[in-house]
Amino acid sequence: MKISGNIITLNEEANITDCINSLKQVCDEIIVVDSGSKDKTIEIAQSLGAKVIHQVYLGDGFQKNIALKEVQYNWVLSLDADERLTEEMIKDIRSIDLESTKFDAFSFRRKNMIGSRWIKHCGWYPDNCTRLYNHKKTKFKEVKQHSSVPANSLKTFNSDIIHFSFKNIGELFAKPGRNFSGRAAKIMFAKGKKANSFSPFLHGLNAFIRKYIFQKGFLGGVDGMTIALSSAINSYLKYAKLLEFQRDKSVTEQNEFKNIW
Repeated sequence: MKISGNIITLNEEANITDCINSLKQVCDEIIVVDSGSKDKTIEIAQSLGAKVIHQVYLGDGFQKNIALKEVQYNWVLSLDADERLTEEMIKDIRSIDLESTKFDAFSFRRKNMIGSRWIKHCGWYPDNCTRLYNHKKTKFKEVKQHSSVPANSLKTFNSDIIHFSFKNIGELFAKPGRNFSGRAAKIMFAKGKKANSFSPFLHGLNAFIRKYIFQKGFLGGVDGMTIALSSAINSYLKYAKLLEFQRDKSVTEQNEFKNIW
């Protein structure tokens, strides 16, 4: 049974070659859904034999499902551009009889990296992700943030996707194109959610305690502390921005809420 590979991209010229070559080890076609790259992402993808679809970014789940209109095969393997298959994962995928399997989808662990460092704490591992699925039976949830693939019948493998999350600690706080707190605040504001003067501090503190204590970030040394702090700052800013939208009409008028993405 053949597999279609699916990648969503925006200015991923530094990653797209390795991602496509990784998928080619198990996939029989590659679909790249690009949301307006200004670099050489599209040119590189096409030179490597991928089919490129142009689509303004719709949000995570919506964007990842765009390829399903174009894929030739029932089984789809979805990777982000900064993710790679490990040898163990490749062996596991090749071992599946997709023609007769009783499963709708397959899940793999994900090794999230900062630089060359594998982060094992703070909830960053095993970080199971369902990425190989029969699109005739399931697909990504059509939500704008942190989408996943639901499955009635799921098998989890003990092999890993490698995720090159951040090049360094600095990117953890200021990766280009990341504005999760701003987007989240806009979504909450559009839904009518409210914050008060204590919300930023309380949510920030809760995020830190969850990452550093309950998810054992303290075992990760400086990286564990740094990740817990970045999570706290992101949560703090999300509620601070929501509160600002509520309190300052001039700020609200500067922002577009109908097209957050």
